[in-house]
Amino acid sequence: MDNNIKYIKRALTLAKKGFGRTAPNPMVGAVIVRDGIVIGEGWHKQCGGAHAEVNAINSASKSTEGATIYVTLEPCSTTGRTPPCTDAIISAKFAKVVIGTLDPNPKHAGRAVKILNNAGIKTVSGIESERCTDLNKAFFHWIQTGTPYVILKMAMTLDGKTATAGGQSKWITGPAARKSVQQLRKWSDAIMVGGETVRADIPSLNVRNSQGNPLKGWKQPYRIVASRSMTPEIAENLMGSGGKVEIVTAESRDEWGEVLKKLGEKDITALLIEGGSELAGSVIEAEIVNEVAFYIAPKILGGKDSKPVIGGKAPLSLEEAYQLKNQGIRKIGDDILITGKIEK
Repeated sequence: MDNNIKYIKRALTLAKKGFGRTAPNPMVGAVIVRDGIVIGEGWHKQCGGAHAEVNAINSASKSTEGATIYVTLEPCSTTGRTPPCTDAIISAKFAKVVIGTLDPNPKHAGRAVKILNNAGIKTVSGIESERCTDLNKAFFHWIQTGTPYVILKMAMTLDGKTATAGGQSKWITGPAARKSVQQLRKWSDAIMVGGETVRADIPSLNVRNSQGNPLKGWKQPYRIVASRSMTPEIAENLMGSGGKVEIVTAESRDEWGEVLKKLGEKDITALLIEGGSELAGSVIEAEIVNEVAFYIAPKILGGKDSKPVIGGKAPLSLEEAYQLKNQGIRKIGDDILITGKIEK
């Protein structure tokens, strides 16, 4: 295996250690190699903390002079919450920097490369670029659009039902699928449900352990309810402790666009929408959903009055159907998870 690929893959593994803890910053990993030996490693552990490059430099067991640093994302070149990593790299006297993917911000993309080259440091970029980009898809989307990356998560029976006619929906899927959903919640900066879901299921919308208790040491997602009749006080009373609840109201694409813009301004990079069916129908019709995660249980509920997984307007033609690209299918316990990016 090419050394560039080998060490960028290792840096990706390190970057994932920051999963769910770095937003609105990206997950980044770094590996330092000198004379064919890894002498330092690091990753961005949390927002406001040292970046991956600095952590790797600080961990180095030998001098970094003349060494190569492999980093999954182009080093920052401006002062933000921390000083620019380009300064640290230059001070450490690296001979070479290998970059997985460039900064998605058009104002910064390639800027670090020029700075490092001008300092006499060789650079190589675009190594495992697709994987490095996908790792931070929410961050990339937020930087480029100012709005969060939206995943619509739904659970349904084999015949596309999400609840009985009376509204019972716990539990359609099994324990393994519900555990998988907790990973999505860890990824999310915010979670949104509809008002009817709050009334029927009384969800906590938190990241929790197998005993159902909030996970200690974890930043809980911001909670949002889409409703025309519910107040924050009612929602917080129903949903229990876990922070404030924001109420949003939107129907049209422009209205949903405004909601996402305001969330983006609050540094929310990743939004998980968990239904119910009318909310799911509304956000799909507004075309604000980037990706879906549908958990399908091997059950047939039946009944014309059972709740469909997607509500909203009924299309008149199959040509109006939304298509999935980059589909993923995997078995989770007894259930099946289908993921994909949505397009029409």
